[in-house]
Amino acid sequence: MTTHTALIVDDEPDIRDLLEITLTRMGIKTLTAADLAGAYKLLEQNTPQLCLTDMNLPDGSGIELVQWIQKNQPSMPVAVITAYGNMDTAIESLKAGAFDFVSKPVELSRLRELVSSALRLSDPDPDIDNGTDEPGLLLGNSTQIKTLRNQTRKLARSQAPVFINGESGSGKELVARMIHLQGPRSKGSFVAVNCGAIPSELMESEFFGHKKGSFTGAVENKDGLFRSANGGTLFLDEVADLPLAMQVKLLRAIQEKAVRPVGDTKEIPVDIRLLSATHKNLAELVQEGRFRQDLFYRINVIELAVPPLRERTDDIALLANHILERIAHEYECAAATLTKDAVTRLKEHNFPGNVRELENILERAFTLCDAEKISASDLHLGNGLGTDDARCAITAIANPALVPEGNIDLEGYLESIERQAIEKALEATRWNKTAAAKRLGISFRALRYRLKKLGME
Repeated sequence: MTTHTALIVDDEPDIRDLLEITLTRMGIKTLTAADLAGAYKLLEQNTPQLCLTDMNLPDGSGIELVQWIQKNQPSMPVAVITAYGNMDTAIESLKAGAFDFVSKPVELSRLRELVSSALRLSDPDPDIDNGTDEPGLLLGNSTQIKTLRNQTRKLARSQAPVFINGESGSGKELVARMIHLQGPRSKGSFVAVNCGAIPSELMESEFFGHKKGSFTGAVENKDGLFRSANGGTLFLDEVADLPLAMQVKLLRAIQEKAVRPVGDTKEIPVDIRLLSATHKNLAELVQEGRFRQDLFYRINVIELAVPPLRERTDDIALLANHILERIAHEYECAAATLTKDAVTRLKEHNFPGNVRELENILERAFTLCDAEKISASDLHLGNGLGTDDARCAITAIANPALVPEGNIDLEGYLESIERQAIEKALEATRWNKTAAAKRLGISFRALRYRLKKLGME
């Protein structure tokens, strides 16, 4: 069993003793110093797996030590000890590269959690991060994507809140997942939530949970998103869509590291890594008074920009082939490939919807193309409706008697027409899919796709 060593730097003997006793009971050897000079001397002679340092030292600041370790021993996580309520100092230390922080008076349960998380970085899982430029979920060979992968590896070693900024469909959630998977919380849950998809009246219950009977419809206790992510990572996508009233409650939960379920009288501690994202300009929303400045500074400790697809066109061919292989696997069909003119056409496209748009284009082309090669004309770039959607819409419009009166769900209505047509074709051909596809005037691959999409398999 590996024995870990921790360096404790604090000028208060009582605090030093408390930290030393706590870590010794955890089976960790300790080295102690009362100032920066003593810490530097010990670091020149030893290579501890963790450093705990007070922020205010007789001969300088704990941030100076954080910066020195970042430069000279970057694999060593450093946690700083701050004065109670001094959040600005804590955020400054995180920006300098600290792994995490703990406030005085030191809460021992919180300290033990922090130390355990930090030491997991010293014993990395070889399947998570081997130090090489493994693509993981972030595919591509462009300079931009390689830089992004390198940034996610560095940020994975910290507990600092990260704000991921990027256009819709650019892969912000994939970046968040990579930060989670490469960090010490990888064994915990990764909980992703779209803040714009939760009704405002249910938001507090969804985030913080509720007690049974606390309101109409609360038929049982509910943990909520924060507690579901306890020990792991909570990813708040489209955080700009949070109403102001919820922003206040979210800020308190982040600062106190605790949540109060609806209908409960006590707060419950939570241990999460917070990541957030939006395609909107949060700084502008702050100036307009639509997003709280204090929450903005709390979640935007470190900002990470995700490049749009049009800025890394060299990755399009690689991404496209990966997407086509995945689609073929999902629909149990032979994989299709792109012709040179199709790749050229994709590289010329602006992709306002980024990677998500590329996925949609290729899925549509895959289902409509009869051949194993997808050409530029099969991509249907610039068309509003795909050929299949247009066919269904024209069928419905050509027979007005089929269209129900009043407001209708167009997507659902067109799906019902498509379902009926497929059922009739299958019945007429005694469930011979090849014959049914021919009767419908589509490829066998397109029929397989529709059966899966409509849940008719």
